[in-house]
Amino acid sequence: MKVYFAPNSRAVRTVWLLEEIGLPYELERFTLGQKEMRGPEYTKINPNGRVPTLIDGDITITESTAIAVYLAAKYAPELAPRPDDPNFATYLQWLHYAEGMIMPPVNNYVVETILLPPERRNEQMANRALKLLNKVLGAAETHMDGREFISGNFNIADTITGHAVIISRRLGADFSILPNLSAYANRLEARPAFKRADSA
Repeated sequence: MKVYFAPNSRAVRTVWLLEEIGLPYELERFTLGQKEMRGPEYTKINPNGRVPTLIDGDITITESTAIAVYLAAKYAPELAPRPDDPNFATYLQWLHYAEGMIMPPVNNYVVETILLPPERRNEQMANRALKLLNKVLGAAETHMDGREFISGNFNIADTITGHAVIISRRLGADFSILPNLSAYANRLEARPAFKRADSA
């Protein structure tokens, strides 16, 4: 099994899950923005030139949430609630919340503060993205009241939306008003599998 990977990217989610499951894998490393990610060799594998990409035998998957669903279904069904589980609908909601709600303002903020050269950055757009990020994190804060994990026991929704929460905090979202998410992020970052993925 091979993972195309860059630190501080969604690829950390994939490596984290592989570490949780205990599956062996090989890393093909990039750094974000590296020109080889857009080169012909890699875009034959992932036409978008992004990470992660998972290759498992003759299977290639390029979306982090789809990778998580695949790995759980094939190798760790205990990490995905079944339809008859009372947490199933909640699990689905929060499995997809990261990409639907949290990551769009994260992406905009990162572009305006990190990826663009200084002369092209727009402070107003960056501030707007951060304001929206704080708003969508508020819904997750309310949901996590009294919960240890997103939907019952630890599952792949935690590796997806939980990772988005961790990234949001690292980027400077206002966690002083998010005590539930702060505690949640601390729990996730303390997991040995996460620590290994985060330092990969």
